[in-house]
Amino acid sequence: MTRADGSWSRLGHGAAGLGGLLLLMEAVPRLGLVDERFLPPASRILATLAGELATPGLWIALGQTMRGWAAGLALAFGAAVVTGVVIGVVPGLRALTSSTVEFLRPIPSVALVPLATLLFGPSLGSTLMLVVYAAFWQVLIQVLYGVAAVDPVASDTARSYGLSAWSRIRRLVWPTALPYVMTGLRLAAAVAFILAVTAELVIGSPGLGAQIQVAQSSGAVPTVYALIVLAGLVGIAVNAAVRLLERRVLAWHPAVRSEVPA
Repeated sequence: MTRADGSWSRLGHGAAGLGGLLLLMEAVPRLGLVDERFLPPASRILATLAGELATPGLWIALGQTMRGWAAGLALAFGAAVVTGVVIGVVPGLRALTSSTVEFLRPIPSVALVPLATLLFGPSLGSTLMLVVYAAFWQVLIQVLYGVAAVDPVASDTARSYGLSAWSRIRRLVWPTALPYVMTGLRLAAAVAFILAVTAELVIGSPGLGAQIQVAQSSGAVPTVYALIVLAGLVGIAVNAAVRLLERRVLAWHPAVRSEVPA
C-alpha cells in the first residue's frame, strides 16, 4: 500500500464517520428523542447552510474571519520563530527565560477578552490580540524543542570550522528545527482559527462568530447549527491546507518521503 492509498483509506474512514454522525443527527430529532426546536434534523441544517451560502453576507463574514486568522497566525509565527531561535542559540538565555515562558504560556487566551475589549473594542484588533497570543506559544515551544535537538557534535564541528553564527543557524539549526516548526505551525493554525471565531462570538468582532451570535439572539436555531457546521468544515480545510504545506516543505524528510509498507 502506498502513502496515497493510505491517505485515501483515511479519507474514506473520515467520510464514513461523518456520514454516521449526520445519520444520527437526522434520526435523533425525527424519533422524538430531542425536541426539533433545539436540535433540527441534519437535512434541515444542511438545507439552511446551502441557503446561507447563497447570501453575500456570509461570504463577507467568512472573509473577515479568515483575514483575522491569517494575519494573526502570520504575526505569531514570525515572532515565535525569531524569539525561539534567539532564545535557543544564545547561551544561558533559555534558562533565563524559562520561568517567564512557563508563567505566560498557561494563561488562557480567553482571559484576555476583557483587556482586548478595553483596548480595541469589537474590531479586528481584538481578534488579532487573542489569535496572536494563543498561536505564539504553540510555535515557540516547538521551536525551542527543535533548536535543542541540534546535535552537539555537529554544532561543535561547525564552530571549529569557523562558521559564523548566521551560517550555523541557516545550515544546521534551521534544518534540524524545521520539522518541529512545521508541527508548531499546524497546531497554531487550528488554535488561531478557534480563537478567531471565539473573539467574534464573545467580543462581537466582525466575522463568522458574530454571525452565529446574531442567529442565536434572533432564535434562528437551524442557522446557528448551519454556521457551526460551516466553521467545522473551514477548520478541516485549514488543517488539510497546513498539512499539505508541511508535506511540501518537508519533502526531503525521511518521515515524509517514506511510503506506507504493504
